[in-house]
Amino acid sequence: MTLLPIRGVRHLRRFQQIAQILVRHGFGELVDLLGAVPPISSRLLRRRVITGTPQRLRMALEELGPTFVKLGQVLSTRPDLLPPPYIAELAKLQDTVPPAPWEPVRAQLEAELGAPMEEVFATFDPEPLAAASLAQVHAATLPDGPEVVVKVQRPNVEAVISVDLDILADGARLLQERTPLGEIYDLPGIVEEFTATLRAELDFYREGHNADRFRENFADEPYLYIPRVYWEYTTRRVLVLERIRGIKIDDIAALDAAGYDRHRIGLHAARMIIKEVLEDGFFHADPHPGNFVIMPGEVIGAMDFGMVGYLSHRLRADLIRLYVATVQLDEEAIVDQFIRMGIVGGAVDRVGLQRDIGRLLRKYQGLPLKAIRAREIVEEAMPLAFRHRLRVPSDLWLLGKTLGMMEGVGLKLAPDFDIFTVSRPYVRKFMREMASPRAWGPSVLRGMGDWVQLMEMLPRTGMQLLARAERGELEVALRHQGLDRALVYLDRLANRLSLSLLLAALIVGLALLVPAFHLAERGGFVTALVIFGFALAALLGLWLVISILRSGRR
Repeated sequence: MTLLPIRGVRHLRRFQQIAQILVRHGFGELVDLLGAVPPISSRLLRRRVITGTPQRLRMALEELGPTFVKLGQVLSTRPDLLPPPYIAELAKLQDTVPPAPWEPVRAQLEAELGAPMEEVFATFDPEPLAAASLAQVHAATLPDGPEVVVKVQRPNVEAVISVDLDILADGARLLQERTPLGEIYDLPGIVEEFTATLRAELDFYREGHNADRFRENFADEPYLYIPRVYWEYTTRRVLVLERIRGIKIDDIAALDAAGYDRHRIGLHAARMIIKEVLEDGFFHADPHPGNFVIMPGEVIGAMDFGMVGYLSHRLRADLIRLYVATVQLDEEAIVDQFIRMGIVGGAVDRVGLQRDIGRLLRKYQGLPLKAIRAREIVEEAMPLAFRHRLRVPSDLWLLGKTLGMMEGVGLKLAPDFDIFTVSRPYVRKFMREMASPRAWGPSVLRGMGDWVQLMEMLPRTGMQLLARAERGELEVALRHQGLDRALVYLDRLANRLSLSLLLAALIVGLALLVPAFHLAERGGFVTALVIFGFALAALLGLWLVISILRSGRR
């Protein structure tokens, strides 16, 4: 058995642990495919379960630890990689774990801040407010009085994640080589993208800058409040934020008791996500209810800026065109837009894709926009994406999940919540910007520069080519792909045709010899020779028929 390349002794031990968990949850064949270390192959693979299920996969990832929990959460936003049952199950992954012991956390804090706890904070609660796989959050007070929350990375989590990422990279490379998945997906590229995302999430400097960027984007919007980052206490492993208090956004009873207008809060939430997507191209990608509170004045307070999504201006313009084609129920235009966006591969069944999109659109034909739910559209598009292997950018799936979560919050606040109605003025504004010279002018100017450069080079380059052609120095080389195979096939056809003609001539000639020499009435050598010729022709003809039938089956 080929063994999985392991980078060091600690990697070998961790791989054995990963393999044992996978086998226990029914994924022994995967371990066997990758190549297991001998203790696993001899002891556990004999009692492996044949097939894993979505539920077993979720439980295995939870048991494997923070790296694999994060991997499952990322995969739950990629229905182009996994079938819908697995997507639905991985969406249930919970990133909540028991808190780490206080003493190692305290040592981590003091090492990062470079001072004893008592010198940095006036008060600090050792009991965390929340604990996740990568970090936990504590309440504290600064010496000059402000209340803060301190997010501290779990001790040694980076070392564990680094080993797991090495093993994932090795596993992706082997799956790329040994399974048909490698012909469809760039598995090492997917793991590389996940590695970059996870390492960025471990950098709390980045999360603090995300918060500052959101605050800057919403500086003119009074309905959203972003807490302040205390940079003087923030490091790569410790983040100190202003503590904000309010009512959880989905606590309907408490909101009603406080006299808040739930419909207005829902509109604010919708405006927030639409502005993030269409105006800023930078959105909060984890909008579950625990990350938003309602503060006095019906202001939404946002928290946890570790997971964000990015949309370039070009991608936003593509989304608007896709939105227009969808509203017009034009499946052909949708497929054309998919092609322009690079979502559809060259081997896709365009007719089948167009038919499936048309079937999906007809379900909503005649319905007002307020009766259409973004979550339902995303969920129904997932099987289509998997069936046709659509290569949808991960940020777009993340956006679909974000819209669905925000829509769910809005519907809980107000049953008549309609995210499409809220988005309409933003869509119109973006379309006007797309049509304005300010939007397309720079690209036209860049193109004109290229044309000017081409016109400058064309006379000189053309004269050089003509001079080389006159001297006989200009050579044109043609390269063909797959022509050798076609030539071999044609050669076989010609040989088969020649043999058929020779057989036909032999049979006809022998048949003419029989009446010419009255061989039926005579015996001897000539008669035996003619009979032998007929037998030989029959055998060659039978061989030719069998050869043709076998080649037809291939």
